[in-house]
Amino acid sequence: MNTMKETAVGFFVLLGILCVSYLAIKLGRMELLNDQGYHLEAKFTSVSGLRVGANVEMAGVPVGKVASIALENSETGAQAVLVLRFDADMKLTDDTIASIKTSGLIGDKYVSISPGGSSTLLVSGGTIEETEPSLDIESLIGKYAFGGV
Repeated sequence: MNTMKETAVGFFVLLGILCVSYLAIKLGRMELLNDQGYHLEAKFTSVSGLRVGANVEMAGVPVGKVASIALENSETGAQAVLVLRFDADMKLTDDTIASIKTSGLIGDKYVSISPGGSSTLLVSGGTIEETEPSLDIESLIGKYAFGGV
């Protein structure tokens, strides 16, 4: 009788731990097994404030995440290279524009996608050629405050 109670309690404790783990992963937006979709690169002169895991949005709707951020040195200078992971059902053309935006005045940064009108689709591993870096609010405020504008 006592063993049956202990087994039942152990089962419910294990079930509770599994439920809490699942919720922590989902609410924390961790994606352990979900690497579906396709990846595109985008090069920016500055990605200040953007982080890995930030949303990629089109028309205000999340359509992917920032998978990685790296620095690339070339003959034209250093550039930040983003790898963007898009949902599998997204289809983007070669004239798509990627911009770094801010949610609100001091919110998190995200990548905004503006679709193009071309009929040539980008394939996984392709590059978004047209990019717009984020507006550096701190330097603008500093210039205005100290008379540099």
